[in-house]
Amino acid sequence: MVKSAPAPAPVPEGAAVLKLAQVLDLNAAGPLVNEFLAVRGRNVDIDASCVERLGAQCLQVLLSARRTWDADGAEFSVVSPSSEFTSTLALLGAPIDQHFNSRELSA
Repeated sequence: MVKSAPAPAPVPEGAAVLKLAQVLDLNAAGPLVNEFLAVRGRNVDIDASCVERLGAQCLQVLLSARRTWDADGAEFSVVSPSSEFTSTLALLGAPIDQHFNSRELSA
């Protein structure tokens, strides 16, 4: 008797909301990874409205999470990005319009 593999779990309805901290530096990178792991498999809205500082390590976490969500077939949206968040992305060589397409941005 051959057992079939279990069906993949459906993506829960409604997006999880992950509110980014004001300061996303080296110390925030590990906890940010854990926050993403806690909502993996769900659609997620990333609230970047309070971000005042963004470091390269947290940018790496965000870009990795975006690719992971794409691979999982789940939605990954950045909502209400602060001007500091947007300008720092550009300064770090990752302009928001090149790394988060229009379906991923909300004002």
